[in-house]
Amino acid sequence: MEPLTWTGSLGTVLNPALGVSLAVLVAGVLLQSLLAFFQPEERISFNADGTAVATGGFNGLLKAIIKWSFAALVLTLVGYIAGGIITGHTNGGIFGGIIRQFVPVWGALVATFVLSFVYKRRLGLYGKLFDSTVGMIGFGLVMFWAYTALFYGMFGWIITHEPLEVASGMKNKVPGTPFRGAEEGGFPFYLLGGDNLSRDVFSRMIAGSTVVMQIAPRATLFAFMVGITLGLPAGYRGGLLDTVLSFLANLILAFPVILLFYLLVTPEIVETGLPSYMAMFLFLAPIIFTGVLINSRFYTQPPKRNLYMAVALTPMVLLYVWLVSDSSTPVSFIPASLDAFNVPGGILVVFVSVVFVNSPTVFRIVRGLTLDIKTRDYVAAAQTRGEGAWYIMLWEILPNARGPLIVDFCLRIGYTTILLGTLGFFGLGLPPESPDWGSTINEGRKLLSIYPHPALPPSFALLSLVLGLNLLADGLREESLKD
Repeated sequence: MEPLTWTGSLGTVLNPALGVSLAVLVAGVLLQSLLAFFQPEERISFNADGTAVATGGFNGLLKAIIKWSFAALVLTLVGYIAGGIITGHTNGGIFGGIIRQFVPVWGALVATFVLSFVYKRRLGLYGKLFDSTVGMIGFGLVMFWAYTALFYGMFGWIITHEPLEVASGMKNKVPGTPFRGAEEGGFPFYLLGGDNLSRDVFSRMIAGSTVVMQIAPRATLFAFMVGITLGLPAGYRGGLLDTVLSFLANLILAFPVILLFYLLVTPEIVETGLPSYMAMFLFLAPIIFTGVLINSRFYTQPPKRNLYMAVALTPMVLLYVWLVSDSSTPVSFIPASLDAFNVPGGILVVFVSVVFVNSPTVFRIVRGLTLDIKTRDYVAAAQTRGEGAWYIMLWEILPNARGPLIVDFCLRIGYTTILLGTLGFFGLGLPPESPDWGSTINEGRKLLSIYPHPALPPSFALLSLVLGLNLLADGLREESLKD
């Protein structure tokens, strides 16, 4: 069986089209940028009916060239995707095979964008995101990896081989190498080659997305729960409470982030049980937040309040006990036979560390927003009506701080993703066989000068996810400012 080329037979037509359109687009953009330094600023003139006069001359021609070359580039990329979906690796080569494996993701993305466009006027800030090109690109990149992690984690789709499977004779093989077990019914190629332990690089990249998407958003959400629960009263009440909490936050922020991570995930610290005790405190934040939220809203309706609190807090308390209790640590509330949810020790330590490091920053953001918003007239009106302090904080101040907090939430997921990659790169916290992107990059960089292919795919995956989160945050910021 012959090795695959990157684009297969599709490349005979699409490769020249891609090269020409990309070259024309780059040349046009560079020429337009150079002309901007030497030509006076162009003034827009209008017709009698108020419409703008079309730009003529060389500048108009240049803009048209850029526009049509970009359209040609997009059509060529769509051709690669469509050809890959139809033919797979048979005629589409490595790219076609990869694109074919992502068919469930493409379908989910198309459905998401179509439904979002149709109902965007009913979806609030999320719907307004689709008025921003930057926001849509960022959202697409983020959802690409979210759906990838979902489909792999739930159904085992997309991968071509098991991430931990070791194949004889596939050590450091280049992308497109035929797989020796193909006659036994396996996928016939290693699409992105093999690593130094003969494992499939493509499948490990897909499996690594689940590690990131499981930890980063959830850890960031827990950090926001902690930061909001402490930041609101600190900013609203002030006084000694604000002084103590701000001092503790500044004390944590004074440590370099990587050093703090290193201290928290080292085996010596883990053996003391410190991460388990930290989890006891940090994981209480969502329970406290939910309980206070319901109580402040339905304080004057005790039957409804008690019902809602029982329905919401009972599963949260059970989940808290299952998460925190572990017979192998000093924190053990229940027998191991009754522990229905057990998180692997390495992942729990990393999770707790991420929450602990991010919480002080969120606390300072929430505190600053609270100090500003509590001076507004609608807060004074709520105080005049006799509303309680927690009602004002949670139902008057917090909803009006949602714009900056949502933007920071997206950015902080990106920061957390980078931190997870850094931890994996240094071999801290996560298990050694974990396919997370940081660990995979670290394994591949040892032979980077000879075999670059094991380290590059997870690097580009990490880059694309963080880029998407940053673009998504920019789009949300742009649209939230219009409110």
